[in-house]
Parts: sequence; C-alpha cells; structure tokens
Amino acid sequence: MTQRAFLNVEASLTGRRWVGPTAEEGRLAEAMAQVTRLPLALCHTLVKRGVAPAEAAAYLAPALRDLLPDPLALRDMGPAAARFLRALRDRQRIAVFADYDVDGGTSAALLILWLRAMGHDATLYIPDRIDEGYGPNVPAMQALARAHDLIVCVDCGTLSQDPIAAAVAAGADVVVLDHHLGGPTLPPALAVVNPNRQDEDGTLGHLCAASVVFLMLVEANRQLRAEAVAGPDLMAMLDLVALATVADVAPLLGVNRALVRQGLRVMARRDRVGLRVLADIARLDTAPTCHSLGFLLGPRINAGGRIGQADLGARLLCCTDEPEAKALAQRLDELNTERREIESRVRDEAMAQAEARGLDAPLVWAAAPGWHPGVVGIVASRLKEATNRPAVVIGFEDGIGKGSGRSVSGVDLGASIHRLAEEGLLLKGGGHRMAAGLTVAEDRLEAAMARLSELLAKQGAGAGGPADLRLDGLLMPGAADLALVEKLEEAGPYGASSPAPRFAFADMAVSARRIGESHLRLQIGDGMGGSLEGVAFGAFDTALGPALAEGGHSRFHLAGRLELNTYNGRTKVQLRLEDAARA
Repeated sequence: MTQRAFLNVEASLTGRRWVGPTAEEGRLAEAMAQVTRLPLALCHTLVKRGVAPAEAAAYLAPALRDLLPDPLALRDMGPAAARFLRALRDRQRIAVFADYDVDGGTSAALLILWLRAMGHDATLYIPDRIDEGYGPNVPAMQALARAHDLIVCVDCGTLSQDPIAAAVAAGADVVVLDHHLGGPTLPPALAVVNPNRQDEDGTLGHLCAASVVFLMLVEANRQLRAEAVAGPDLMAMLDLVALATVADVAPLLGVNRALVRQGLRVMARRDRVGLRVLADIARLDTAPTCHSLGFLLGPRINAGGRIGQADLGARLLCCTDEPEAKALAQRLDELNTERREIESRVRDEAMAQAEARGLDAPLVWAAAPGWHPGVVGIVASRLKEATNRPAVVIGFEDGIGKGSGRSVSGVDLGASIHRLAEEGLLLKGGGHRMAAGLTVAEDRLEAAMARLSELLAKQGAGAGGPADLRLDGLLMPGAADLALVEKLEEAGPYGASSPAPRFAFADMAVSARRIGESHLRLQIGDGMGGSLEGVAFGAFDTALGPALAEGGHSRFHLAGRLELNTYNGRTKVQLRLEDAARA
C-alpha cells in the first residue's frame, strides 16, 4: 500500500511527491523523545537512521576508538605495513603513485607527511589525466621502478595488471592501497589492500582510499610501538581523511562518520598551512562543514587534476611554507574558475543532447568530441541530479572516448561498468557503486550504452520520475531555534547516505525578493507571530522562483533544511529551501 503523500503534496512545484515519516516511525520517535528527553525533531532524524533509544547517546557522540576497525581485518594489511616500515628503516627509495582527484591527493599527502615526520622523503607521482589517464601505466611504473625500491599506489592500482608487472620486473616492490572494485585476478603486487577486493566480505567497502591509507598507518604505528618507537600523531592527520571521505562522496556511516566528525574538528584548528590558505582564498569564514569540504575546498584541490597540473592539490596538502602554499592555492583557485566555465558549456550541450535522446530511460548519457575529460564527471553528476537516473558523459578525441558516470542510490554503476569491460564493449572501465570511469572506442559507443542501460534497468534504474522528497517531520517557525539546530548538528555530519534532516513548514505566508541572477531571500511567517528567514539558491532555475516571487497573498507548504547563518558576528537560523507546494 502506497504511503499517503505528506501534507497531501502529490506534485510539488518541482514535480516531486512529498513523503513524511511513517506511522511506525512517528510512534518510535515519540517513544524515544519520552525516554531520552531529546527534541522530537531530533528523534525523528535518529529513528530514520535506525538508532534505538539506548543507542542515541553513543550515536550523538561517536568515539573513533570504538568504531575504528582493526586494520588487520583487511587482507594483505600486515605485509603492506611491514614492507612500508622496512623501506623506512633501510632508508630505501619510496615513490607514491596517486590518482589525480582529492582522494588520491590526500592519500598521497598522508604517506608523504607520515614519512617526513619520520625523517624520510618520498617521490610523488600523479599521472596527467589527459596524456596518461587514470591509474598506473607501464612507462611511468617502469621509470619509477628503476629509481625506487618501493612504489605505493594509492586510490588506484587494483586493476593495473600490466603496469605493476612491469614495475616488479624492473626490480621494485609494489604495494596497492585502494578502494575501487577489484577484478577476479589481482595484480602481481607484494600487497593489495582494498576493502572491495572480490575476496573481501564488503564490511569496510564504504571506506575511501585515504581511510585505507590511514588504517595502514595505524598498523605501521602499532608495529613501531611494539619496538618501543613512537610514530607520528595520526589524529592530527584526520583533516585529510575527512576531506577525502566527503569529496569522494563516501557514505557517512559507521567509522566514516566518526572520521569526518573528528577530522572537521582538526581542520577547524587551521594547523595545516595548505588547507588554511585555501580556506582563506575560498572565503570560508566559519568552522568547516561537510558542505565546505565538498563544495569549496574539494573542487579547488581537484582543479589541478581536472584541467591543470595534476600534482598541485597533493603538493598544497603537503606544503609547510606559507608563501609557497599561497601561490599553489591561488593557482588552484584560478583553475577552478576556469573549470567552472568549461563545465558550464559542456553541461548545456550534454543536457540538450540527453533531452533529445530522452530522459526517461534507465541511463541518461551524452557524448561529443572535444569535451574536456576533466569535467565529464561533474557534468554526469548534474545530469544525474536533474533526472534521478544514472548518467554517463563522454568526451571523444581521435576516436577514443574517456567518460565518467554517476549513479543513484540502490544502483551499482561500478559493477555494471566493470562487466562491460569484461564483455569487451569498453577498452577499460571500473569504479565503485556511485561513480565509475570508462574508456570506449567510438564505434562501440552505441552498443556499450545500450548494454549498460540494459544492465542498469535490471537493478531498477529509471523506474520512477523525479525522486520523492523525503521529510523528517513537520515544524513551526517558532520551534526552529538555535537550540534545535545545534542539537540536530550532533546527529551529523551529514552527507552521502546520511542526508541532513529535512522538515516541512505547512501553510506559510511568504515574502520573497530576488538576489543575484537566480536566488531568493525569503521571510516566512505562520500568521501567529512565528517567523523564519530562508534562502532558495537557484530558485529561478526551477518553478520555485517565479511561483514564490509572484505569490502575492498565496500561502505555501515549504520544505528544506535548517542551517545556521552567521553574518556580521550574529548567528541566526535560516531555512535552505528545497521545495514548495501551494497550500
């Protein structure tokens, strides 16, 4: 039986059906509020996350020591840490081969900074996205192997059979610390530590690569302690782990939530020079949040790998010299501005192409010559968000297409892309559940996309229209005060697989004024003295803007997330509006 639409909103101004708490969730939230004395709104949020009353206190104050898994639970972890330490003790030459995104850059920085604290240096190598593509390649690995004793591949390497074989043949040991979906055969590395190997049980499959590297360093420190040697302070490195976890859209569940929560506290101290100067350039003037990691810092660190020099982000994260850090951060900021301009053009072209093909299929895709490979992943995300379907965007050059895909909840895109590669429809491909990369010959494009659409349809992709808007409950403006928002923040951090609580405000009077090109500033009232400020970013890109700005005396049901807005030293609660319906 279909649950009744919340506030009877079957089709909002953005075309979505509102879904509120079930009757059972309502009863559980009421019971939790009585037992714990926590606000009912917070109890609704906890119930949606499957938290029982007896677990509420621990959930609201997660302790990393209680949630951090034993590193040795991952296969090959012992040999990986032991080989890493042997290279340190014997002063061997170490190279770190990293992916060009935030997860790869932070993973590399963790290793380099740990080694530096122990008085040892390492060579950083990050491949060029355009010239070399993702992951290890034979020429680079052979060159590194001739000059180094140990190569550590981070956020890549699990599928790199030939490049790693070439490095081993040239005399180097190789350790892989990765999280991408593994194939049936592992490369000939000394150790492959990856929670998504086929012979792992998947319990830690939600970890990003930086978390895998962090666990390896935990094990290295533990082995050092057994020899009465103190290792570097790993807690001080959690800002990097948090940044990677959020930027790589890893689910904020279990240990990931604790890692990010503690990492945000470390970042707020502003001890890391590179992140401090980048935050200043990004005009981040409040304590860091998942939003600032994902939308302010992450894109700038990514910009070097997308359209500039691939190692700029990792170098910034390792930098201890302030003038050098400022120069690197400024360059990344400039590249990010350039990236946005390129992205805007490709997004418009890709959306037009996808609309012409049809947006109701299990897969939304677009491909064209000349699209920059550094922005196809971002554009795929935009298509996915606009259509609630998995999306793939591919740029071609000389008959070879390099593309990225993004998925929706419940649809494993990485596994389907991997299968296409095994079937020979792709030159190569891989990734994880929510994101994947691929390389395809132009003459196989149509066949590959048709097959991918077929595989995704079997998982339920494309079964519905716009995603239902899921709400945690109903609030009145007077209840949305600082105390409530601060309590709600204790249930965070919020992000992938753990969305911030979203509330509805029923039958509200709205006064709206346009700010900038497409945003709205709102004043919301319930007619009984209760009021709340709100903001609707990009409102005029949808039906929200015109309806609310020209609403006159109409009243609306409103839905969105509560947040704190600090301006001129004053902090107030505001509603970040996401949807509305005429009351």
